Amino acid sequence: MQHDSMQPARMPQSAVPYVYTAIAPTHDWLAVLVEAKARAFGLQQLAVQNGEHVLEVAVGTGLSFTELVSANPDGWTEGLDRTPAMLRQTARRMQTAPHQRFGLRLGDAYALPYPDNTFDAVLNSYMFDMLPVADFTTVLREFRRVLKPGGRCVCINMTVPTHWTERLWDTLYALFPPLLGGCRGITLAPSMRKAGFADVRRTRIVQRTFPSEIVVGFC
Repeated sequence: MQHDSMQPARMPQSAVPYVYTAIAPTHDWLAVLVEAKARAFGLQQLAVQNGEHVLEVAVGTGLSFTELVSANPDGWTEGLDRTPAMLRQTARRMQTAPHQRFGLRLGDAYALPYPDNTFDAVLNSYMFDMLPVADFTTVLREFRRVLKPGGRCVCINMTVPTHWTERLWDTLYALFPPLLGGCRGITLAPSMRKAGFADVRRTRIVQRTFPSEIVVGFC
């Protein structure tokens, strides 16, 4: 699937914090209905080992972050998001965490506030499907910069439809992008290779007609 099969990003990046502040209280119900299988597979592919340094970019309401922290009691797990309302949701969710070896930080994926070679693993879910295609490689190079040699990256996105039943979601996006949080179907693997990741693998999962991709790459 080529880049020209994707719709262009139609929600300005400046609108993202406002849109996600509005949807933060109701975000999880749709995520559970249509993203749960892809998120679970992505976590399985990331395969966090206890004692690692792990980063989740665009941590959202913490749906995946709780799993990362639980799997890493002797390491450090960092969560980053550009929307304060989302970070507050995650912080509330983490009040019952079994340990406190984690941090939450406000920040931007375009300029990650971490030194080079900091993390063993990076997870990102449903963020690139909001970004302009021209920015994919720029952001992925930031992910690669903060990963240690041998580190791995897992990105989960809404992907392009291949069956008529899946086209509803891109139609909704075309009608009103904020309805889906600015997400539309994309394919990330070519950009991940361009950013310098090796052994890039892509898996496609559909849940209730919603198409997701899980893309894995290694440093």
